[in-house]
Amino acid sequence: MQESILIIDDEKNINNLLARIINLEGFRVLQAFTGKEGLKILKNEDIPLVISDVKLPDYNGVDLVVEIKKLRPGTEVINLTAFGTIADGVKAMRNGAFDYITKGDDNDKIIPLIYKALDKAKMNARLDELENRVAKKYSFDSMIGQSVHIRDAIVLAKKVAPTDTTVLLLGETGTGKEVFAQAIHGDSPRQQKPFVAVNCSGFSPELLESELFGYKSGAFTGASKDKKGLIEEANGGTLFLDEIGEMNLDLQAKLLRVLENQTFIKVGDTQTSKVNVRIIAATNRDLQNEADNGRFRLDLYYRLSVFSIQLPPLAHRREDISPIASFFLAEFAKKVNRKGLQFDRDVVEKLTAHQWKGNIRELKNVVERLAILSDGNLITSALLPNEFHTDANVTDSMNMQTMEKMHIMKVLRYAKGNKTEASRLLGIGLTTLYRKIEEYNIDT
Repeated sequence: MQESILIIDDEKNINNLLARIINLEGFRVLQAFTGKEGLKILKNEDIPLVISDVKLPDYNGVDLVVEIKKLRPGTEVINLTAFGTIADGVKAMRNGAFDYITKGDDNDKIIPLIYKALDKAKMNARLDELENRVAKKYSFDSMIGQSVHIRDAIVLAKKVAPTDTTVLLLGETGTGKEVFAQAIHGDSPRQQKPFVAVNCSGFSPELLESELFGYKSGAFTGASKDKKGLIEEANGGTLFLDEIGEMNLDLQAKLLRVLENQTFIKVGDTQTSKVNVRIIAATNRDLQNEADNGRFRLDLYYRLSVFSIQLPPLAHRREDISPIASFFLAEFAKKVNRKGLQFDRDVVEKLTAHQWKGNIRELKNVVERLAILSDGNLITSALLPNEFHTDANVTDSMNMQTMEKMHIMKVLRYAKGNKTEASRLLGIGLTTLYRKIEEYNIDT
């Protein structure tokens, strides 16, 4: 498909000459002789590059750049002028122009400049597509499920998203709390600012403090230079604190200060730092009970639970299991380059009946394994893990061993020999995997 370039110049001879030169390069050329004509064309067509004269009958071409960018943010603009000035050139670039050149110099410069500007416009389009894809992935509209419980949770999340209110997400492990946090951020006025997530259970108390608040040079051994903390990294945006129930009491007091007056002190510092950040926290614990038993600060609990949302376990939304599993299967089918993968009816029934103690995370892992193990397009229940076959009367232990060996070999091939990744997919410990490899004499 031909790329389009719009020329805006009221001098018809120059406009036509430039159009012929650009057309010979294989581009589709549109012409306008006033700023208004050019903007009208841009309203109807997505044009990656505009070449505009500075002196137009109805517009200053430098100011026109602003109007073009409002209409088409990804469109690049090259300003041409008969009498260039440094002040105009600086203003054009500040307004978002790709370049500003004088007409006497444009013969040698214009074609290479066009290609450079179009390259940047393509990059703009790719970035927009990527941002839209990410926004869609973490939006409320992309959430799968029609059960009453999940719909109620989504309604609450949508209501609180546009505010700066602190949110507490409650639910079992694997219920999608981080996905909800990202959707709330993405539907808020902070969406263009950072979303920073940290799992409080993944750090020792000392390390979590330095990760959250940052530190000054010399604060402790190894602190050779100042470091920003995650709270500062999230400035203007959202900080998601997963498993907040694992945070120790001393650190909870420092977090309370952030919630109350948006200030904090870095490790080893004496100065107070100011921050503008929204907090979304999540836990699988009963924080009220933890507070009653002295394991969680009651004042922090009250600050966090201003607006709480309970996310349902997967076992309470069985009508959503089949569509969620199908979504994951389509994703993994792309990953293993196997289009057309689908579940047979027995698999869907077994997936729907399963207890899913690990919730959506467990379902995702099971579907990934099924996608890896399938040879044909139809996934049958024979490929399901052992826990789905509790009623089966298996007497042929040799056959079971053969199946297990083949299963491990397939997963190892998929993981490209990475035993840590293979053990994760198999749902067994790394030590167990090494023992099975040795037992079955599997060549790795």
